Formats: sequence, structure tokens, C-alpha cells
Amino acid sequence: MLTMPTVSYEMMLFAFIPSVAVFIFMRSWSLNVGQAMWANARMFIQLIAVGYVLTFVFETNNPILVCVIVVLMIVIATAIAIRPLKEKSSRRYLIALAALAIPGMIILAIVTQLVVDLPRWFEPRFVVPIAGMIFANAMNTVSLAAERYEAELGRAQPYEHARNIAMDAAMIPQINALLAVGLVSLPGMMTGQILSGVEPLVAVKYQIVVMCMIFSSAGLGAIVYLIGMASQAKRPSPAST
Repeated sequence: MLTMPTVSYEMMLFAFIPSVAVFIFMRSWSLNVGQAMWANARMFIQLIAVGYVLTFVFETNNPILVCVIVVLMIVIATAIAIRPLKEKSSRRYLIALAALAIPGMIILAIVTQLVVDLPRWFEPRFVVPIAGMIFANAMNTVSLAAERYEAELGRAQPYEHARNIAMDAAMIPQINALLAVGLVSLPGMMTGQILSGVEPLVAVKYQIVVMCMIFSSAGLGAIVYLIGMASQAKRPSPAST
């Protein structure tokens, strides 16, 4: 059986060469290259650290620890989701938190407790990675919806118009991913399973579950956020009262 080759730290650095090219162009175009460099450095540090942490977490028998990790994912994802907004009020944070947590936890429960037959309900080797996929994709979609919604309101658009434009824009990456999967892209989970020796049809079934999970968590997250913003949009401004 073909096994995944080991990647050394030295060889892994070659993967950053194309990123350096991006940095050079961004700098020559007077863009914020510092933020891009910091994001890459932070990604490297975070993933190395989480690799050591997950080695411990995957062996835990403590469901509370798994629940704490999922809660931390939601809290951090919410803070990142509202990062592009000009107005970062506590109300918007709470709406974004609800948009990520409510649909995400429901979908996580459906996938881990009904779709996949886990040996333990909190099995960390499955629950933590699946939760990561759910909340990361929902975070991106909620962030896109929130930013576009804010931009449309800034153009004095009515709530319904701003909501619909924001939803359409936020769902473009998710719909593109569904259209391209299997034809243009082989998703990471499916590819990883195939490389580890899993039969392609088995990997495909898991990937279908993942794609449904990602699409629904992203779409429902954006819907909850935009509905949550409705009351604020229809609230009369101080000048009109």
C-alpha cells in the first residue's frame, strides 16, 4: 500500500517560494504586504503548534476538553469573521456568534451523531476536524456576507436589497466549489483519504457529506447573520426621531 512520504521542515520551506513571489508583487504595487506576510507566518506557527496539541487531544478520553475546543473555535472564528467590518460593535459580534454557533452546532451534531458511526459521541479524531471544517467555511461566508451587507447599506440601499446582494455574493465561493468538485478540484479530505489508501468510492462518500456540511453551514450562517441584522437596519436613526 502506498504511504504518504514524510516532509522535512527543510523541504517544507520550498512551498513558501511562490508566496514570496506574491509578496514581491504586492510590495511593488504598494499593497499591504505586511499583513500578507504576517498571515503566512501566523499560519505556519499556528499549524505547527496545533500539530503537537492534536497529538494529545486525539488521545483524550475527556469529552469536556473536546467541547472546550469546539467553543474556542466558534469564539475565534467569530472575531475573525467581523474583522473586515468598519463597525465592530458588540451587537454585531453577538449576531455573528449566533450565525456561526447555531447552524454549525446543529450540523456538527447531525454529521457526527447520525451520519458517521462514531465509537464515542465525542470522538476527538473526528469531531475536532469536522468542527474545524464547518466553522472555518461558515466564518468565511458570514464574513463575506457581513462586509458586503455593510457596503450596500453604506450606499443607502434598503435592507432587503442589501440582504439579497450580500447573500448572493457570499455564496459565490460555495456554489463554485460545488460546481468544480470532481471536475476541477479534488478536495483535501478526499485526496488525503485516497493517498492514505482508502478506496476512492469510500472517500467520495465522505466528501459528499463534507460538501453538504460545508454548503449548509455556510449558507445558514449567512442567513442567520443577515436576519439578525434586520432589526438594526429597520431601527430609526436618531436624526429621524
